[in-house]
Amino acid sequence: MLVAVSVVSVLSPTELEQIREAEGAALLEVVHKGSPDFPIDRIFPFLAVFAVANTALINMLMASRLIYGMARQDVLPRPLGKVLPGRRTPWAGIVFSTLLALGLIWYVSSDPESNIVANLSGTTAFLLLCVFTVVNVACLVLRRKRDPNRKVFFTSPGQLPLVAALLCTFLAGPWVGRNIIQYQVAGGLMAIGVVLWFITWLINRMTNKGPGGPVGMQNVGKDDQGQPPSSRI
Repeated sequence: MLVAVSVVSVLSPTELEQIREAEGAALLEVVHKGSPDFPIDRIFPFLAVFAVANTALINMLMASRLIYGMARQDVLPRPLGKVLPGRRTPWAGIVFSTLLALGLIWYVSSDPESNIVANLSGTTAFLLLCVFTVVNVACLVLRRKRDPNRKVFFTSPGQLPLVAALLCTFLAGPWVGRNIIQYQVAGGLMAIGVVLWFITWLINRMTNKGPGGPVGMQNVGKDDQGQPPSSRI
């Protein structure tokens, strides 16, 4: 909110409209206008590279560990939960998430007029909005099922989860000007997840094996036994 206030305080509506039509960066214009002597043109490329690399690294780490945990709980195929013998790094999850990322980049870049960064970041934002919608709805459902006599540390105030769910749903809709390719990419990712889950369910059914228990209750971090995977890459 402070960034938005800063932009509209420094730039006029006409300047903002010109920046939007030219697909420029409003914050760069704010720096140019607010501090003309500051060498933002030299510093900004390093900031952009660091921010993109840092975000990509965090997302890849999170995705590989998430795939590992889902595989250990038999939500995804068990081979995706493989780890290295020494460092306990979930290499199968890392390889799978890397191939998935490369496939997304190839698909989005197949259209020469497509903005790769904007579409991939927009897809990420769309999926997060969908997740937040489900989380807020789940909050309402669980709050209704809770024992009213049970003391809890925190309770979401009033109808705030309902308002949050409606806002997230609204922002995830096509009426906000979201590119259609973002829905295609999100749908493809969901289809891959459903196919992997169905394969896992079919294998478990054929082997008479139920879903795995919570990760903390299993031999986490090793194919058969061992310690949990460390945070080392």
